[in-house]
Amino acid sequence: MKKVEAIIKPFKLDEVKEALQEVGLQGITVTEAKGFGRQKGHTELYRGAEYVVDFLPKVKVEVVLTDEAVPAAVEAIRKAAQTGRIGDGKIFVSSIEEAIRIRTGETGNDAV
Repeated sequence: MKKVEAIIKPFKLDEVKEALQEVGLQGITVTEAKGFGRQKGHTELYRGAEYVVDFLPKVKVEVVLTDEAVPAAVEAIRKAAQTGRIGDGKIFVSSIEEAIRIRTGETGNDAV
């Protein structure tokens, strides 16, 4: 089992969700996040004063799935989240040792 985490622009969330559903994924977890990468934030003008916005709004999408489903999920996220501009985000894939469904006690791939 693998966990796919994607940090994306907030306005791309619906497209990513739909793309994941199209490749057969049933559940995702979404968290609002703030951060910056190479873009290092930006400056804004508010009531005549200039200030730096270090942390930009992002959305973190998490999916746990079988090893076989990872390539399709990663490609679906990449295509749906891409704008071609700086700050599109990142996708991380990590291993999951165990998954347990609380309601039924199912473990492993059955719990996913």
